[in-house]
Amino acid sequence: MIQKRSYLYLFALLTLLFFAPHTYSQTETKKKESRSKLFEETTTDSDYLMAIEKAGEVMESAYNDADFDSASHHLFGEIKRTQSKLDLILASLKGANPNVRNQQMYHTVLKELQLQLDEQNTAINLRNQNLEKIKRRFIDLRKDKTLTGLLKDTIRRKQFKKEFANLKKRYLATDSLMTKNQGILNAKKRLTVQRKIAVSNALITVENNLEKSGISMLHKEYPFLWNINDSIPKKTVRQNIGAKIAIEENVAAYYLSYRTGGLITLIFFIGLLCWYISRNLKYLKTNGYEEKLSHFNFKYLNRGVLLPAIVIGLNIAVVSNLYAPAMFLELMQLFLLGILTLLFKNKWSVKSMKNWILLLGLFFALCFLDLFIEVGLLQRCAFIIINILGIRYGLIQIKTIKDQLYIKGFFKWASIIFIGLNGLSILYNLFGRVSLSNMLSLTAFISLTQIVALSVLLKIILEIVILQIYTTRIKRGFEKIFDHESLSDTLKKPFIIVISYMWLVVIASNLNVWESLRTSLGSLLSHPNTIGSITFTLGNIVLFFIIIWIAHLLQKYVAYFFGEIDDENEENVNKRQHSKLLITRLIVLIAGYLLAVAASGMPLDKLSILLGALGVGVGLGLQNVVNNFVSGVILIFDKPIQIGDVIEISSESGRVKSMGLRTTKINAPNGAEIIIPNGNLLSQNITNWTYTDNFKLVEVAIEINGDTTPEAINEIVMQALESLPLINLEKAPQLYYTAISDGKYKLLIKFWCSIYRTEETISSARQVLFSNFKAKGLTFST
Repeated sequence: MIQKRSYLYLFALLTLLFFAPHTYSQTETKKKESRSKLFEETTTDSDYLMAIEKAGEVMESAYNDADFDSASHHLFGEIKRTQSKLDLILASLKGANPNVRNQQMYHTVLKELQLQLDEQNTAINLRNQNLEKIKRRFIDLRKDKTLTGLLKDTIRRKQFKKEFANLKKRYLATDSLMTKNQGILNAKKRLTVQRKIAVSNALITVENNLEKSGISMLHKEYPFLWNINDSIPKKTVRQNIGAKIAIEENVAAYYLSYRTGGLITLIFFIGLLCWYISRNLKYLKTNGYEEKLSHFNFKYLNRGVLLPAIVIGLNIAVVSNLYAPAMFLELMQLFLLGILTLLFKNKWSVKSMKNWILLLGLFFALCFLDLFIEVGLLQRCAFIIINILGIRYGLIQIKTIKDQLYIKGFFKWASIIFIGLNGLSILYNLFGRVSLSNMLSLTAFISLTQIVALSVLLKIILEIVILQIYTTRIKRGFEKIFDHESLSDTLKKPFIIVISYMWLVVIASNLNVWESLRTSLGSLLSHPNTIGSITFTLGNIVLFFIIIWIAHLLQKYVAYFFGEIDDENEENVNKRQHSKLLITRLIVLIAGYLLAVAASGMPLDKLSILLGALGVGVGLGLQNVVNNFVSGVILIFDKPIQIGDVIEISSESGRVKSMGLRTTKINAPNGAEIIIPNGNLLSQNITNWTYTDNFKLVEVAIEINGDTTPEAINEIVMQALESLPLINLEKAPQLYYTAISDGKYKLLIKFWCSIYRTEETISSARQVLFSNFKAKGLTFST
């Protein structure tokens, strides 16, 4: 048995040794085959899962991107609001009277609606493009070989049955959403196209209406007045009035909502102005200066703060809402005139008030006829009656109103325009140009009432400025009432230019020529002109000079807001404030010139050439001017002298009255005004008596005869000095005896007093000393 087992072991060993090389080679071959299969590009279950996951992510992102976001919902809301605006405008075009104001507003709103529809159409196109991009993502999935191979393999497809069910669910949801949203966008697109056509047609209608209202005697709109034969039942008239009131209310309400932001801003600033005026008045009343306000003869601020502030706000609103609907604008005008009536009450004469109320009545009747009465025999005859009364008013009764106004120069032109437009209105009405006739009638009354309102506006603004100056001066300790009338005459000049512009704009807008004038003027000013290599426009040049003018105007009048005027008390002058004022003026001028250069549109390379040429000019002939300017800037910041200082320079002496960028003015003791270039001031020795304080050491030499002692003399002198309020006793007076003999004493008295009242103080001291020594029986001489 043992021998048999040994044979088996031997056989196994031989077999192993014999077959070992072959087995090794087969093993190596199998390893090579397995290695080649491992690195071979074969698709596994993991690859299929990744392809399915990728397709699911594409569908999920497509679903999210295809869904409408908040911006899209906001767009749909805008489209809906645009529709409501357009419906209102179209309904108003059919039912409202074709007056110029409404047509101008319709034209402006339709232009904006046209832009809005273009923007909405563009936004819809972008969303349609987004959906097309999403569709391309699905098309790109077909290029995935792994996913397409899996779809073709029925055996494998059953293996991933659950994953394919989820994928199919996502696909159907995305496809449904995209189909739904595509339909919504197509519907919105269709609506925008239809609305654009409706807006274009409405614009043609409005432009035709505006053209009919143009100043032309041709193409009559209605029959001649003597050819009219219409009789409308009273019931129909009432129905028409009711319908037109509803339409005008809707249009005015729409415009009010359209301009809500601007009106709220205006109300905020008017409220701020009310608070500012009230604060100044309260300060003066609290500190006991209420009675002194009567010296300024305020016509409107003494009636309260609210009404004057409302007048300012309404005047601004009238000018800033040139294209408002007729009802909105005419109600605003009537409200303004009502506020003015409250201000005029108890201030105007009885005759003037009656004539003013008559003017308001005619204007109200004119507005009612224009807005709510259908064009016909009744309306045209009523307009003619109002025009005739207006001509009579302009020839006879208008003089009583003119006498009550602050500025009377413009009233002459307003009267001429008022009478002329009423006369033209009658002629156009008779010959069938009703729209033009109505427009001229309204413009006539608005031009007259607006100049009254603007006159009141100017007076209110001047009163506010005077109040500000007086309050600031009271806070600085100046209680003296200044010459406010001459100051008002000085301040009103630039304001008159602004008011003239406002008046002309209102008239041109009511005559329907403002837009064409503005367009023509804009094209003229913006037309490029070329001289050599320099290109410029007239608008840039005009803007350059306007900014320079405003900068000089501001630096000239900025002192008034600091409470500075020419006749202030020289002893209490605030030198620090004057320095701030000079720096403010310098900043205003520099900022104005820089802004003017920027607004002129001049290229920097051309500006450098100009500065180079200017440098040559400075070297040749402008060096003194530049020297004085630079010296003025140095004087402002270095402050060796300030306004109010008493100085001596060369042989001149006096008080510094004003400091400019080129010269300094000095008031001499004899009343002369000395003008010294700043370069001379900076290059010479200056004695400044008030650099540290306003006190000066003065001397009085006296001689006393009589039986007395130095101690008694000292006591009499000190009592006399202490009784004088003009002497500054914070610095002790000094007494020096220059000679003493039996019964005869010579003294030198030194004390400090205000440098501005030196002579007055010395004179008072001599008088008091004489009286005191005489009371003691001593002989006094100086």
